[in-house]
Amino acid sequence: GSIQISGETLSGAEIRDICESLRENSVRLLSLRGCQLSERDFGHVCRGVAESRSLAQLNLNLGIVSNINRVKQLAEALKTNRSVQSLFLHGSPLTDAGLALLNPALSIHPSLVALDLGDCMLGDEGINLICGLLPPDGAKSGLKELTLSANPGITSKGWGRLAIAVAHSSQLRVLNLDYNPLGDQVAGMLAVAVASSRTLEVLDLEGTGLTNQSAQTLLDMVENYPTALRTLILAENNISPELQQQISDLLSEGEEEEETEAHEVTAREKNPWICQNNSSSQMVLMTSGLGDSLLAETEM
Repeated sequence: GSIQISGETLSGAEIRDICESLRENSVRLLSLRGCQLSERDFGHVCRGVAESRSLAQLNLNLGIVSNINRVKQLAEALKTNRSVQSLFLHGSPLTDAGLALLNPALSIHPSLVALDLGDCMLGDEGINLICGLLPPDGAKSGLKELTLSANPGITSKGWGRLAIAVAHSSQLRVLNLDYNPLGDQVAGMLAVAVASSRTLEVLDLEGTGLTNQSAQTLLDMVENYPTALRTLILAENNISPELQQQISDLLSEGEEEEETEAHEVTAREKNPWICQNNSSSQMVLMTSGLGDSLLAETEM
């Protein structure tokens, strides 16, 4: 089941119920976004998270992890927990120092695949740690979905480093960088990363200070190079509607072609004599699991 409470001050009785459900392994989703709870009660919840074997999604968005002590308690819980797949900390005053405390638990967690660190006051040091959660091919599995929206403290040096990690990541499917002052230079680096990535399907660049210059680069990439990219969000930028439409059309064309290829592959599997000598039989079949995306919610 799921426990979802938003923006309330939690009583001791409510906390006891939450902890009991966690210990009984009856909760898959726990969302306490924007709730107020005492230091002591936050500690109780963390111990419940540590003990739970059923919890898959933990949403502590909007300021719940409000100090270094809470970061330490959450880190301890995540070192013991083995089940959490999605962790949302959007809108927490985490800073690079907080992420440094959390990072050892994140990097050894066996199940974590989706992480939201949007609006967490991160800088370049934080990005260096996040790059470690995007291991290259052949290394351990890493994040599939990463949200870093609204972290204006990250410089172009940090974004450049992230772009290299994305290019080599063997897992990442969704990257949300909306509402960061990226500009055209960083967008150019990201275009190279997308062109190199064999897995990235969704890139959100809404409100990132882009112009037609970077849109042209992205269009060139989509037009001339086969990538896994299916969704590119460019709203709230200084980009002409025509360019946005061209990019959108090419991406949806790619998706349609892929569906046709999928049908052809299925047909050949049923009848192995078809297309035996046809070079087009060497097709790659890609499927998108984004329908059941783990990032059930990302909020500003």
